[in-house]
Amino acid sequence: MIGRLVVGAMIRAFAVDTDQMIYALLTMIVICGESRAMRKAAGAALALVLAVGGCGGSRPTDDGPVRVVAGFYPLQFVAEQVGGDRVQVTNLAQPGAEPHDLELSPHQLASVADAGVVIYLPGFQASLDEAVAQEAPARAFDALSAVPRLPNDPHVWLDPTRLATIATALADRLAAVDPAGAAGYHARAAELGDRLADLDQEYATALRSCERRDIVVSHAAFGYLADRYELRQVPVAGLSPEVEPTPRKLAAATQTARDSGATTIFFESLVSPAVARVVADSVGATTAVLDPIEGLEPGATGDYLSVMRDNLATLGPALGCA
Repeated sequence: MIGRLVVGAMIRAFAVDTDQMIYALLTMIVICGESRAMRKAAGAALALVLAVGGCGGSRPTDDGPVRVVAGFYPLQFVAEQVGGDRVQVTNLAQPGAEPHDLELSPHQLASVADAGVVIYLPGFQASLDEAVAQEAPARAFDALSAVPRLPNDPHVWLDPTRLATIATALADRLAAVDPAGAAGYHARAAELGDRLADLDQEYATALRSCERRDIVVSHAAFGYLADRYELRQVPVAGLSPEVEPTPRKLAAATQTARDSGATTIFFESLVSPAVARVVADSVGATTAVLDPIEGLEPGATGDYLSVMRDNLATLGPALGCA
């Protein structure tokens, strides 16, 4: 009985405002938690609303842009560069927050459900993986699927050539959603590809002749960067910046840093530098920020390209590059 009442009420309300209805239904699913009947009823109503409403932003309209939801900053950057003024991009990760820790609010769940394209990296943000599977499987764009992958490393954007390939694939996806904008999407992806090629050449030239090729980092976020420019990543911790290294791992990283003659131990902007400082103090090195560009600091004025160049300016002297 209660299920029929919920469905009926929600369908009647749908006639007023689709966006508000999706938000209300998703909020009800979250709030109703352990009530199986209520979750089932709200879920059924949500499916009906999305089906009747054409999934909100799943198709472009003549009077508005395609709604694109990005899991975190590098994906936002690509979507904005490729989409231009034909897209409206929402970044689910807040500035200054560690994107691995993302927990979606009901409003953000509604954004996923209503998006024309959801660009994400499977395995990087568990809550978004779940939301995509439940609310937007047909509208999800898996950025990792566009490029050759390294095992167990999602930080693909730190290789500019792979990011250019993702941009091209995203242009194809946006063109399928919005055929009228296809030429613009492909042109902007090509322009971004040219800028990324320039960046790639800057890295290749600057890092060609260096006294050292080991980069000792606080966590293993730089595999793609190391792979592209023939460096060796020495992580103190694993892929997750929240996981503290074991004493054995810390001792091994310290010994490797000492053996390699490392003069700089790198940490990232969104996590504590404490572990990097322990290693640096042990080997007589300094510390410096090497930004994995998972997100920008609040109030930051740069973008992906400028932060990558800041990283290069840090790497060159630290590795003794000519």
